[in-house]
Amino acid sequence: MGLLTEGINEVIATTDHNAAPMGIINRNGSLHMVLFRGSHTARNIARDRWVVANFVFDPVIYVRTAFDDLPEDAFVSEEINGMVVCRLRDVEAWAAFAADVERSGGETIVVRLTPLKEEVLGLRLHPVNRGFASIVEATVHATRYVRNRDPWLGRLIKHHSGLARKCGGSREWEALELFERYIADLTRE
Repeated sequence: MGLLTEGINEVIATTDHNAAPMGIINRNGSLHMVLFRGSHTARNIARDRWVVANFVFDPVIYVRTAFDDLPEDAFVSEEINGMVVCRLRDVEAWAAFAADVERSGGETIVVRLTPLKEEVLGLRLHPVNRGFASIVEATVHATRYVRNRDPWLGRLIKHHSGLARKCGGSREWEALELFERYIADLTRE
């Protein structure tokens, strides 16, 4: 199994018909995720003990799954050793993992991942795009910002939004517009 590289791999994680951007930490061959306690993803993983990493290079999907739910038809079921998992329909590759809660803290849980299966469906070359990376970064910061309203995170969101505007293409600009609508709605609450 080799889709994940050393470091933190940003993927769209799926659990039981739920999708969210997540980082999978790969250090010295050990795979982990750190999840916010109380999130749908954390609850589903603790209950079902599996997660699927979806390799998607669409900035709009990163934004949508961070702040909203996808429709049922966005998911596909896969059977692995008698266990049914779900992945996103439109992916280039996916990897399924057994997931065991290793540690539980006040705000987070740490989950150890064990590879079960991975499949490449239609891999394409993706040149480094700072606009795409900035959408991912702004989205990560925003998921934390809505929890604590830290002004430093607000500045990082503005910085990465500016980079996405400058360095991105039409899909990044669409993602940025969607992102800004979600943030406006969340900061009004």
